[in-house]
Amino acid sequence: MGVKSHRWDPTTWRLKDFVNLDEIGPRMWTSFKENWYMGFTSFGGPPVHFKIFHDKYVSKLSWIDETVYQELFSICQAFSGPGSTKMHYCINLLRLGFPPAVLSFFLWSLPGALGMFGLAIGISNVGETLPRAVYALLSGLNAATVGIIALAAVQLAQKAITDKLTRLLVYLGAAAGLLYNALWYFPVLMLAAGVVAVVWDFRWLHGPVLWVVSKVKKGKVRDEEREVELREQRVPGGSGAEREVVREEDGKGTRERVSTGGDNADGQSQQQLRREEEEAEERVVPRSHQISVMSWKSGLALIVAFLASFVAVMLTRGLIPANPLLYRLFSNLYLAGTIIFGGGPVVIPLLREYIVAENWVSPRDFLIGLALIQGFPGPNFNFAVYLGTLTAINGGYSGVLGGFLGFLAIFLPGLWTVHGTMGLWSAIRGWRWVKSSLRGVNAAAVGLIYTAVYRLWQIGWIDEGFSQGKSLADDPWWVVVTAGSYVGGAWFGVEPPVACIFGAVLGLVRYGVVEAQGY
Repeated sequence: MGVKSHRWDPTTWRLKDFVNLDEIGPRMWTSFKENWYMGFTSFGGPPVHFKIFHDKYVSKLSWIDETVYQELFSICQAFSGPGSTKMHYCINLLRLGFPPAVLSFFLWSLPGALGMFGLAIGISNVGETLPRAVYALLSGLNAATVGIIALAAVQLAQKAITDKLTRLLVYLGAAAGLLYNALWYFPVLMLAAGVVAVVWDFRWLHGPVLWVVSKVKKGKVRDEEREVELREQRVPGGSGAEREVVREEDGKGTRERVSTGGDNADGQSQQQLRREEEEAEERVVPRSHQISVMSWKSGLALIVAFLASFVAVMLTRGLIPANPLLYRLFSNLYLAGTIIFGGGPVVIPLLREYIVAENWVSPRDFLIGLALIQGFPGPNFNFAVYLGTLTAINGGYSGVLGGFLGFLAIFLPGLWTVHGTMGLWSAIRGWRWVKSSLRGVNAAAVGLIYTAVYRLWQIGWIDEGFSQGKSLADDPWWVVVTAGSYVGGAWFGVEPPVACIFGAVLGLVRYGVVEAQGY
């Protein structure tokens, strides 16, 4: 028997209603059974994670349907924080309830977090330079990861594109993300895409456009009428029969024909518009089950409480200049988890400004972690555990405490706000303009995944002479590794972990060839 979805009636609140004590055992077991291995096997970063979630929770388990999946994807991408982690948390929250969702979060995130903690301990004990074989292995991992993310972007785009508008928004989102990068930029792009979708689906511009088109057509009709009159005048002794021939040859050249044709055309176009509106309404507001996690008032209260905590942390950070190092680390990562949009591919490069610019971690150690996080399972936000551990060790504090603070600060804002958002969402998800806006946000968010492909491609190759990273395109070997990773997943069903191992091995092969030739 399947486990029923969690429901909470806010009008008769009791603790056992919130945590569902009668079924907490089976729910916790279901959460463990279905999620225990995902933290060990989900390689490739957020774009691949979204595909894994779709295959498991929509296609295999049927915990949610395609409509709810697309809604959750849009919500998780539209707000700050770890996109794939929020998606995973929300799916388990809707299906199993709050405590099992928390358990699923730890099962999902802790394996990678512990791995990054161990990596930080190791890096803190190595010298200033690494063996070239290690750099080759890291470059191979990066090249394979680019192929994995590119494939995931293509597959997600195929699901997000439902018409010409969403196709255009995917392209424009990718193009805009490639051309510029700033903290405020990604949320503005997704907001703009949502507005465009609303304007398009509600046909607010169709009337003005049709009016302009009709004016242009009337002008053309008048020109044709004048041309017909001139031609008839040039015919010597033209009779009615000759004029009728002219009318037949010119088709729409007479007022009567034009008027009749125009009326028919107008009628046909109006019928087509009505059909398109019905199809758009059916597409934008699909009939699906209502999601109810909590009341909208409770959701709003959670969001307000988070904003209060954020203001308190930032005021303490700004008004007390002599804060301890670990508090400054926590506040910087709490800020990053709050204001960074776009998920893991965005947070990793931008964390450089919050950690490396503070001289807490060296650029070399940052790039080593950047390369290796691509080969680790689970969320890319676990990179904060690596940086927190190194920051604490370099400052003379416990690495365990630094890693814990990094984990807490980077994940808490996103999970806190998305839990509150789900309460609001249950109240507004049926509104047509909300559904329409999320259609545009979803398309733009998929387009931004291509930005992650480009940015990792540009810094994926690292070696002794350029530890800051350079483009994979500078060596055909890495292009082949990337293409092999993409083709293996697309045509032969190679899983992301296998592709990562494949890339690492090919990186070592290149190192062996280069060393054998004495380069």
